[in-house]
Amino acid sequence: MSVSYPEFVWQNGAIKPWAQATVHIMAHALHYGSSVFEGIRSYPTPDGQAIFRLTDHIKRLFQSAKIYDIEIPYTIEQINAACREVIKANQLERAYLRPFAFRGLGGFGLSADTPTEVAVACWNMGAYLGADVLEKGIDACVSSWQRFAPNTIPAGAKAGGNYLSGQLVAREARRLGFGEGIALASTGLLSEGAGENLFLVFDGALHTTPVSAALLNGITRNTLITLAREAGIEVVERDLPREYLYLCDELFMCGTAAEITPIRSVDGKPVGDGTVGATTRRMQQLFFGLFDGSTHDRWGWLEPVG
Repeated sequence: MSVSYPEFVWQNGAIKPWAQATVHIMAHALHYGSSVFEGIRSYPTPDGQAIFRLTDHIKRLFQSAKIYDIEIPYTIEQINAACREVIKANQLERAYLRPFAFRGLGGFGLSADTPTEVAVACWNMGAYLGADVLEKGIDACVSSWQRFAPNTIPAGAKAGGNYLSGQLVAREARRLGFGEGIALASTGLLSEGAGENLFLVFDGALHTTPVSAALLNGITRNTLITLAREAGIEVVERDLPREYLYLCDELFMCGTAAEITPIRSVDGKPVGDGTVGATTRRMQQLFFGLFDGSTHDRWGWLEPVG
């Protein structure tokens, strides 16, 4: 499969050609997963291209780095500027941004002192889980792989090594012919998707698993909770058992990459009537309305590329 890469990357303070953005094979992160990252989207809006919740994402990048004692040698404002710079350098009208920081070449032990390298890449990305999934939904399965216990790896950090869990979940789902996998927590209760948060709909109310269920507190998740409550839609954060996936009226995943992806079946059982429901459609309208102007951004979430 051929892949078309953008022309430029921001790395360690400067824009450079994509092919020159290299890392030594003995970099600490390559061997031990010692990296933290963010996924961020920019969208065209009536007022020009805007990056969605840029500052909130970069603040979380620094929070993840704090958990893993990764010292980022730049400020939040400098990383924000780098995100804008790399979009402009690649002349993208909309983009998926990947800012990340990682332990580079230094000592060779787990606790070795190493320099921190920082980069921001960006590229065009359509619907993460496939064409037409935002309209038609996907078929999902509950994975045989559970999430890590909360006292083993901190799920609240968006760290590279954490996503080995998501890879197991996602690749198993693809191998079995499903669009995405859903993981249970070590408690046996629902956690999240391979890389997405979950919302179940019961009688028009949104029910979502809490951050204590070994999940990342997603920025898209927070956005939807805020938009729903603003629109008078009830939101309940609570522990949920697996079988509620089969009993809910509607079900969808959310995340920066997945945006709002409806789920029409789980483990071969239809969700509701097996079609995308009205509440899911309403949440899509409220979310994407931020970018076409039909939902007023009174929170300052849209940060201009400039």
